[in-house]
Amino acid sequence: MSYAIMSNETQLERYKKLLSYIDANFKEDINIEKVEAVCHYSYRNINRIFEALHQETIGKYIKRLRLEKAAQYLKYSDIKVSNIAYEVGFEDRAAFSKAFKSKYGSSPSAFRVSNETVWQEAHQSLLEKEGDDREPLQYEIEYLPDFECLFLEYRGSHKDIPAIESTWDKLFAYVNKKGMVSNDSIFMTEVIDDNEISDDINFRFNLAFLLEKPLPFKPKGLFRTKTHKRQKYAKFVHKGAHQNSVEFYNRIYAFWMTDVSLEFEDLPTLEFYPNYDENLPPEELLTEIYIPVV
Repeated sequence: MSYAIMSNETQLERYKKLLSYIDANFKEDINIEKVEAVCHYSYRNINRIFEALHQETIGKYIKRLRLEKAAQYLKYSDIKVSNIAYEVGFEDRAAFSKAFKSKYGSSPSAFRVSNETVWQEAHQSLLEKEGDDREPLQYEIEYLPDFECLFLEYRGSHKDIPAIESTWDKLFAYVNKKGMVSNDSIFMTEVIDDNEISDDINFRFNLAFLLEKPLPFKPKGLFRTKTHKRQKYAKFVHKGAHQNSVEFYNRIYAFWMTDVSLEFEDLPTLEFYPNYDENLPPEELLTEIYIPVV
């Protein structure tokens, strides 16, 4: 999905500031007063700007993020439904269940059972395909230190390769124009959403450039910066074209309980591309996948 272009840089900066705030705090109580304090605009005006750039009002965006996060908890954790409702910002379980069913077509409990069934079927299918002597998942436990990145958000289908490549081109052109690219430069992807939970219109991931030092300028347009804190990860390496990594991810999750048995941390999955070269055959490309764990 492409954003509308706004010529007013002040409006755009206030939109970016508000978006970063909401993304970090959407599970908390975000009222009109807090929104106005963050962006220094009246709620009515910033809501118009937000909707023009985002195709959603502030209220609808927050509600959708809460429900999608709840779906992730139901899919990847054993947290009780009542606790999930509270964790994502619903004070009433009945209201949460009603909103969840309206979005996903089933109750939270039924959604969890359905996903457990899918995982079990995937696990069994791969066991039958690979046999009892299958090779266990190969992974390493790594801690990534604090780091800062400059990023551009992609929003749309994970299958829309041309649109994704176009976003990569914009990011590369921007940092290259600023003279920031070197042989040691690191690009990465921050996977925010689950493509089986978020629809194609709203599925998000951030295409990012790691910063060696703080930017001496304020990013223009829709470019933003973000700091990642030190975190523990289970690191997997996929070899081959990136568009084929879906099957690799499916295998990771199908055998996670038997081969890894670590609890997921509620943070984005990271991807790094250590040998990327546009002249390298796709089957030789490497993708380092960092899944956050407790």
